[in-house]
Amino acid sequence: MARYVLKRLLLLVPVVIGILLITFLMKALIPTDAATAMYQGQLSEQDAAQAIATLRAKYHLDLPWYQQFVLYVSDLAQGDLGESIRLRKPVIDEIGFRYVNTILLTGAALAIALVVGLTTGILAAARRNTWLDVTATTIGLFGISMPAFFFGLLLILLCSVWLRLLPVVPHGPLAIVLPAIALGLIEAAPLSRVARSSMIDVLRRDYIQAARARGASEIALILRHALPNALIVVLTVVGLQIGNLLGGAFIVETIFSWHGIGELAVNAIQWRDFTLTQAIILISAVTYLVINLVADLLYAWLDPRVELVS
Repeated sequence: MARYVLKRLLLLVPVVIGILLITFLMKALIPTDAATAMYQGQLSEQDAAQAIATLRAKYHLDLPWYQQFVLYVSDLAQGDLGESIRLRKPVIDEIGFRYVNTILLTGAALAIALVVGLTTGILAAARRNTWLDVTATTIGLFGISMPAFFFGLLLILLCSVWLRLLPVVPHGPLAIVLPAIALGLIEAAPLSRVARSSMIDVLRRDYIQAARARGASEIALILRHALPNALIVVLTVVGLQIGNLLGGAFIVETIFSWHGIGELAVNAIQWRDFTLTQAIILISAVTYLVINLVADLLYAWLDPRVELVS
């Protein structure tokens, strides 16, 4: 197991380097930068040119991209994510609480997705080809087809405008309710379909039939015998869905005014603040990689055959 963990950790290194390099290449292809965006059209042509040149020199934007990349990696190795050109403050200070907010939103959405997706998937598999199965499958199809931002707008219309259960922009603990539901229910749909398919496959196996022949109840068959084995496949999908939740949070946070890194990323792109954008991409990518690493390790723990073939 230790060898498997070490191998997975080593595989993360080239991926992170590749993410940094691709981000810098994208930055090099964009014809303008934050310094130009800040002052162009705000000052006279001569004053703007001088202010832009000063700001570009301060943040090394006047250097070739590969030199900027070396400097960035050097600072990153010391734990320095750089300074936001637009906000004039360390990036880590601006991202800190927003990252926590995004993790809270993603965690709440994942909890909703797991509860709703696993419950509907297990019930649909246990009552296959009944009205319950057809209803769960149909709703799941709509969930897979519906974008998170559109579902979020429908929730605002239903819960805030028509039913008046929550204000359009709630504050305090209630602020997380609608965005978490918007993300969680959308991700519950594919999870439900996978759970249903996996449970049906497990319920057909010989050891399940043997347990049924010995007089085991249907609840015991599902919860004690079938579910643990079905969760192996579900766990893989959950690891992949974390990326969908993080990506969906970028849009949902903007819709619901949830102050997370998704909202900050939209602003950073509009400001052409590449230092801030790079930090957000890096932190999001590393978070996704770590979560998938944990999912891989859990997968190997639940099914030792994974470790043997890896």
